[in-house]
Amino acid sequence: MSQNKTVSIIGTGSYVPEKIITNKDLSKMMDTSDEWIFSRTGMKERRICASDQATSDLAAIAAERALKDANIYPKDIDLIIVATLSPDMFFPSTACFVQDKIKAHNAFCYDIGAACSGFLYAMEVARAQIISGVVKTALVIGAEKMSMFLDWEDRSTSILFGDGAGAAVLQANNRSKGVMPAVMHSDGTLADLLWTPGGGSKNPISHEMINKKEHFVKMQGKEVFKHAVVRMGDSVLETLSINKISVEDVSCFIPHQANIRIIDAISKRLGVKDRMYSNIEKYANTSSAALAIAVDEASKSKVIKKGDYVVLTVFGSGFTWGANVIEWDKEI
Repeated sequence: MSQNKTVSIIGTGSYVPEKIITNKDLSKMMDTSDEWIFSRTGMKERRICASDQATSDLAAIAAERALKDANIYPKDIDLIIVATLSPDMFFPSTACFVQDKIKAHNAFCYDIGAACSGFLYAMEVARAQIISGVVKTALVIGAEKMSMFLDWEDRSTSILFGDGAGAAVLQANNRSKGVMPAVMHSDGTLADLLWTPGGGSKNPISHEMINKKEHFVKMQGKEVFKHAVVRMGDSVLETLSINKISVEDVSCFIPHQANIRIIDAISKRLGVKDRMYSNIEKYANTSSAALAIAVDEASKSKVIKKGDYVVLTVFGSGFTWGANVIEWDKEI
């Protein structure tokens, strides 16, 4: 095995549902307004699945687009990882459903549950498995049907989220530094600041649980905000230090798309406002899909180009957080 083997992203793809819910639409459903939402979140609209769309449906479309972008066939995929907190069902894994939909029958499949951090976590797991020689080509997907977990009478959470999926194809090479080792962290002592308390083995589905709306997302927004700003900023500096790259060397920073105020606070701390990518205005927070969609759009719009250093950073329920650096070497 080559000692200088690296891993590159050779293709990306994304998909968002057709249905758009604007801030104005939300103002007809609850006590809010376009100005109130936009000034606090940076969001103008979000995409919502049709009732017959499952997370695997979104993931499969994003996957097919990533494979096309990479110019490879489903049979070439050795591994499929789906990061999601809204799986089709408890089991089997959503990745297995995606495998069937795209006919990638040579791949082994599993899901990762790290909430909004999931796509970066999945990238790092795939990178490590490629470096180890277990697989050559991996398909990593972040996909969510967040709308199924939202209480549409609660403006503190329902305005924040949307549905969508993004995917990336990772493959072994030694052309560049590629996807460099990530830093990843977790703190389970703070789980109750952002969670869905009902529906699992601890608090199973029951009439009482549903009547209490414990199957919906619950969040203590101010506390989450404070932790997100600190943790993402710290992880960016940590991964840059580990990989011996300076802030000045980075062409583009792509953070988890949670809230424009969080993104702005990180930008200010790092002094990189002109290099910080955001598409939150169009899609809101799509959890594990957010980073994947942003990377695909940044690539397709040529915001990031071959030879650029790109930093990705995430923060999610758990708490989970992390960051990595990529030397972008994908050919347009």
